[in-house]
Amino acid sequence: MTNQLDDTICAISTAPGVGGIAVIRVSGNDAILITSRCWKGANIAEMKSHTAHFGRIIDKNGDILDEVVLTLFRNPRSFTGEDVIEIACHGSSWIQQQIVNTLIECGCRTAIGGEFTRRAYTNGRLDLSQAEAIADLIASSSRASHRIALNQMRGAFSNELSALREKLLEFVSLIELELDFTEEDVEFADRSRLLDLATLIKNKIDSLAGSFAVGNAIKNGIPCAIVGETNAGKSTLLNHLLRDDRALVSDIHGTTRDVIEDTITLGGTLFRFIDTAGIRNTEDTIESMGIERTFKKLNEAQIVLWVIDANTPFEKITELSQRILADSEGKTLITVVNKIDTLNDARQQAIASFMNDIVGTQGTVAFISAKNSIGMDTLEQTLVQCAAMPDTDNANEVIVTNSRHYEALLHAGEAITRAIDGLQLGISGDFVSQDIRECMHYLGEITGEITTDQILGSIFTRFCIGK
Repeated sequence: MTNQLDDTICAISTAPGVGGIAVIRVSGNDAILITSRCWKGANIAEMKSHTAHFGRIIDKNGDILDEVVLTLFRNPRSFTGEDVIEIACHGSSWIQQQIVNTLIECGCRTAIGGEFTRRAYTNGRLDLSQAEAIADLIASSSRASHRIALNQMRGAFSNELSALREKLLEFVSLIELELDFTEEDVEFADRSRLLDLATLIKNKIDSLAGSFAVGNAIKNGIPCAIVGETNAGKSTLLNHLLRDDRALVSDIHGTTRDVIEDTITLGGTLFRFIDTAGIRNTEDTIESMGIERTFKKLNEAQIVLWVIDANTPFEKITELSQRILADSEGKTLITVVNKIDTLNDARQQAIASFMNDIVGTQGTVAFISAKNSIGMDTLEQTLVQCAAMPDTDNANEVIVTNSRHYEALLHAGEAITRAIDGLQLGISGDFVSQDIRECMHYLGEITGEITTDQILGSIFTRFCIGK
């Protein structure tokens, strides 16, 4: 992307389509001059920053396009760091486009995806991690993902990285100062103190990188595989959880042959439920492929919902448990005994005792009737508890959700580990210094202190136009 900062850009900033109102954003050195050419109302040049004014937008013929509210944000106290004007008009698609066309005729250029945010980054209003957090905030689909993106946009992650870089800078400065006085054989840096500091930095980097697994689950949804025999009620359970007839339900064995995925928010946490083909012995080639995918998805899941028909013979449950329990090792297993409405009291007690013996300490047993909505509230509560999400309301809690950040942290961790090894082995300070600077480099890539046009282009082209 060619960033022409001298241009004044404009774009519709609200979602495409018809609505009550729409917002058109203008940013650039000539934002006031250009907008004034199609504005009928108070003199924009005399307006105070952060004030809103009623007026009209007129086309080149002097005809009124719409009555609007214009809000002025003067540089540098604006989102982009430039003069910014936001025009709130009626939400007609035709009106929106005509206003944009008029602004272009008056001297604006149409913004490309992410250009407003890129200008905010270029002008020092945001660092790169904060800019990326804006895209995450727009895309957030749960309370947890919203809070993480908001914390990052406010600078929680950036502050952590800045503190690490300051410590590393102090570290490398002392070592390189020694290199300037090699002939005098002086030691400005206490090696044991440097080792302690490097270890502290490594632990912090490892902690941030380690949070990615949780962060990725929050951002994309915690993967929950629904597995079990055919006709156990998996698709009925999925439909109930999603509040939608997402999966086809029938009494015919092998109805579900392929994986069905969808997401929903429960208790502020996004879950990605995966309905799989029923497990049974079959000679049907297509159904067999579906069953193979079932176990693949089971391996990928964080939470496994093993659905059992309450009327299934104990011998068959025992046989199936051998594989389910083995493949669920290291995952959260919730055994869901379905169709309890069809049981008498004696059978309910018997299967409850039997399932507790089968599952043991490896998982939790829930008793439901998905068809009649019995026990579903309890099951949903169990899911939220098993997710065990961290406190995202804590402004000091930093959770990494971006794969680019995770990769950079891994490289930074490798570099600081080499520095620690070098200090322990007593190798030359110039080699240790090189590793420390490499660590600083990767941390700087996250915030954008060190970057390339290729990286910037890759990031900002993912943004929608108008943001």
